[in-house]
Amino acid sequence: MKVRLHRNQATIGGNIIEITSNNSRLLLDIGLDLVPENNQSLPEIPGLFDYAGFDVVIVTHYHSDHIGLAYNIHPNIPLYMGEMSFKTLKASDQYLRRTTLNPTGFLRHKQSFKIKDITVTPFLCDHSAFDSYMILCETEDESLLYTGDFRGHGRKPYQWLLSELPRNVDVLICEGTTLSRSSYKLQTESQLEDECVQLFKPHSGPIFVLQSSMNIDRLVTMYRATKRSNRIFLQDLYLASITTTIGGRIPNPSFSDVYVFRTTYKRHSQHLTYPRRIGIKGISKQHFVMCVRTSMLRYFKSLSKQVSFQDGLLIYSLWEGYKDTIEMQTFLNECEVLGLKIISCHTSGHADERAINQLINHCNPKKIIPVHTLNPEWFNVDDTII
Repeated sequence: MKVRLHRNQATIGGNIIEITSNNSRLLLDIGLDLVPENNQSLPEIPGLFDYAGFDVVIVTHYHSDHIGLAYNIHPNIPLYMGEMSFKTLKASDQYLRRTTLNPTGFLRHKQSFKIKDITVTPFLCDHSAFDSYMILCETEDESLLYTGDFRGHGRKPYQWLLSELPRNVDVLICEGTTLSRSSYKLQTESQLEDECVQLFKPHSGPIFVLQSSMNIDRLVTMYRATKRSNRIFLQDLYLASITTTIGGRIPNPSFSDVYVFRTTYKRHSQHLTYPRRIGIKGISKQHFVMCVRTSMLRYFKSLSKQVSFQDGLLIYSLWEGYKDTIEMQTFLNECEVLGLKIISCHTSGHADERAINQLINHCNPKKIIPVHTLNPEWFNVDDTII
């Protein structure tokens, strides 16, 4: 098998990895660049957008830097991704009134399928995106494992994943997002939950959590901390549409202590489908934790006129780099004006050095290709792939 990185050798995000064999041509991930101005035109990859020159595109998870260009591929190219990953993405697309994808098939843990002379096997892994996978590609005489994005400190046991993965692979394509972050602080989701409980309990005012609506592990963390702090958990219609789609043990509007609110005064028919709806007057009488986004600033200001923000907190649970954007700065500045204390409480969706080393030691690759990192030198590889 031959590997070509169409980008991403020494950058974070925008994964597009081409794998070719004697008979097959496939792509692992098809992401947008994280720098918006770099996405003004489609990358020049023959057979991807102009005609069906690939046998399949396999997407490891729904983050835009791994799936963003999938909306543009030629319709005759088969697309595979995790089923719950797709349903989560579809719920988001439908709520935002965007055209969604139409996968040909779904990835499931250790359920292999053939792409001509390549056998593909997905392995469920832990990441800040729900239903994420590593991908193993095998021919008769060679094996290649692509990690996608992963971590060893989430709610899925990392040792279980390692025990499922193959040993002695020929090629390992490995992400290294955190390797350039000298101040990286490793916390498990359970430790983050405990920290939030200690933050929530002493405060009598409202608690707001600024996090990604599609970071399901973090949502579980914040819900569990909410429950332990004897508060109710508030989700807006967008978040509720995602959690309802996933269902099960993920905190959603079917839970007795999860309530749904709407951020506009316009009647929204979807709001009526939830049994526990709550308006601003009802919110003002409750001890609550509310999940918010920067786009909700207008609602936030309206809420502050009827709900006292005294002794309240805003928990910032996102990558620190987002604080450099104008939209984030505007939102956080307004929170401070309204009297909220802002506290960062976050842990990465990406593996630290220890987890990466454990993976390398387990898989014992003959060759390592670093991707999704600003520090490829950490892997101590001598040659590059272009």
